[in-house]
Amino acid sequence: MPSFDVVLEADMIEVKNAIEQSQKEIGTRFDFKGTGAAVEQKERELTVTADSDFQLQQVRDVLIGKLGKRKVDVRFLEDGDIKKIGGDKVRQVIKVKNGIESDDAKKIVRIIKDSKMKVQAAIQGESVRVTGGKRDDLQAAMALLRKEASDLPLEFNNFRD
Repeated sequence: MPSFDVVLEADMIEVKNAIEQSQKEIGTRFDFKGTGAAVEQKERELTVTADSDFQLQQVRDVLIGKLGKRKVDVRFLEDGDIKKIGGDKVRQVIKVKNGIESDDAKKIVRIIKDSKMKVQAAIQGESVRVTGGKRDDLQAAMALLRKEASDLPLEFNNFRD
């Protein structure tokens, strides 16, 4: 029976490359010379540090620009609070989403069931498996999810015929 999986996972290799490019640009830009501006990655957490709120925003803009050029959807990023650390320095932790949360998975299943299409959706851990009788029905379900769940950077993989 034809099926595919709906997943939500960023390409972490591209994220790492974007961070390295951001660090290189921050190191060469005149307005960041002699400051503590930096971007660091630990697993699925990005830490942005700077000397002021304005500079932090500039570093984030550089990072987001580099992610966009590397075709990483910025909807994967989940901003944390901006915290003051010693002196004037500020830090922000940005989490990279991985896996569909249960509320979003239920929303995806609801979208498919409400469409009255001849496909079934089942939540399987951090992904949603969609099965149907025909390939055309599955492709229509993909188009529907791209349109209806546009707030999520969904990807479709494991397509089986």
